[in-house]
Amino acid sequence: MRSLGFAVSALVTAWLALPVAAMAAEVQTIDPASVERFAGLALACVHQEYPNKIGHVMNSDADVGPPRELTPSFYGCFDWHSCVHGHWLLVRLAKLYPDAAFAPAARAALDRSFAPERIAVEVRYLNGEGRASFERPYGLAWLLCLTDELRSWPNEQAQQWSTNLAPLEQAAAARLREWLPKLHYPIRTGEHSQTAFAFGLVLDWAETAGDTAMTELVSGVARRFYLADVSCPLAYEPSGEDFLSPCLAEADLMRRVLPPAEFATWLSGFLPQVPTTATAAWLPVGVVTDRADPRLAHIDGLNLSRAWMLEGILAGLPGNDPRRPALQAAADAHRTAGLVAVTGEHYEGGHWLGTFATYLVTAKGR
Repeated sequence: MRSLGFAVSALVTAWLALPVAAMAAEVQTIDPASVERFAGLALACVHQEYPNKIGHVMNSDADVGPPRELTPSFYGCFDWHSCVHGHWLLVRLAKLYPDAAFAPAARAALDRSFAPERIAVEVRYLNGEGRASFERPYGLAWLLCLTDELRSWPNEQAQQWSTNLAPLEQAAAARLREWLPKLHYPIRTGEHSQTAFAFGLVLDWAETAGDTAMTELVSGVARRFYLADVSCPLAYEPSGEDFLSPCLAEADLMRRVLPPAEFATWLSGFLPQVPTTATAAWLPVGVVTDRADPRLAHIDGLNLSRAWMLEGILAGLPGNDPRRPALQAAADAHRTAGLVAVTGEHYEGGHWLGTFATYLVTAKGR
């Protein structure tokens, strides 16, 4: 297994000679206004401390403190995991659009958050007594996604940030390695505790990191949990506060684990509902009734994550698979519905939906 140390290597030096445009060759065209809007949402919240929802285990009075002291790198954006993936958003867009108007502010914000002394406190917090389940698996998976993005950015400053984050990355990966062998059942919710979505992020990180042991561990657990699944009850989705689809996330994970022909066969048994005609009617978009309600606003995120999961499923199928038109039609409908909602009008959605939009439109994970 390749070392998790992030010193600038000969490989990174070679990267630095590549134009950033080459890295973005497969990213779909995004209008500059959307790029600035998504970046602006993250910049507005990554260092906004309040309002704040912390999942904080206290062992004594010594553990009492404001968010900026408890987790000084990731205290903004309402909660720890949203702050982590808000930083991922800034890294992703600054990497792909280094000359955009938002880029200097993004780099300054990242440099502030990724200072070694701040990361050291984050590591102590994560490893603190009673925090074995802290942000597991969702936040830990996003932390690995963040470090994945930094590792693959051909930029000297980004590689320094990667080095700074290495201790926290190692702690997060170790927490998952310890947990996965003990996890006897999958977690099939449409919210943070879901295993399928987190496993996909972790597998993508492991590939970039060259961590074959983690790849084998997560792939093995995925096969144990999901390979025998059939007839996923897609008609029961969504639940009222979902932002992830249990069925589609599982399929998006398994296309990472199985070769295309085997995945196509597995999908036939798992989602027999997918038609072979170019219609989106088989998967209606989610309806949001109140975007000022932080839980009901989850459905906007569901539409965005469904879109990228459908596109991920497409990426895992053979090119001649007859279900491709239906999958694409549903992905397009969910993309349109989801992106319209990423306005920042309400902080309940504004502190996180930009991340989901960025993950979708930049084709992350494919």
